[in-house]
Amino acid sequence: MKELNLKKTIELLNSIMEFELAGVVRYTHYSLMVTGPNRIPIVTFFQAQATDSLNSAQQVGEIITGLEGHPSLRISKMEESYTHSVRKSVEESINHEKKGLERYRDLLEIVQNRSIYLEKFTRKMVASTEINIIELRKMLRDMT
Repeated sequence: MKELNLKKTIELLNSIMEFELAGVVRYTHYSLMVTGPNRIPIVTFFQAQATDSLNSAQQVGEIITGLEGHPSLRISKMEESYTHSVRKSVEESINHEKKGLERYRDLLEIVQNRSIYLEKFTRKMVASTEINIIELRKMLRDMT
């Protein structure tokens, strides 16, 4: 097994944690902005996404401290169109998830064949994010 670059791993994990925390804010915001007659299932979906992002951030933070790193106190910069249609929120969510997927794939490159635990964790997160993208794309398709 190759040696793990601890400094680079912790830096990327902090970037992921910041991004996941931004997801908490993003999805909570979307859940509050939904209006209309079919509001409840969409609000519930966005609230679940916010909870998922919080759980992911907490897991990543635990890994950082387990590696004797210091979890970040920041969140990633968030882009928003200030257009609050459900369609636009779902489109922005897809973009957000794709950026998160890139970060997890970057982490996978760093930990692959260096840490079985981190590789397994990262693969699970990649799979979870890919599923989120699929679900969001289905939602978008169902809107047409």
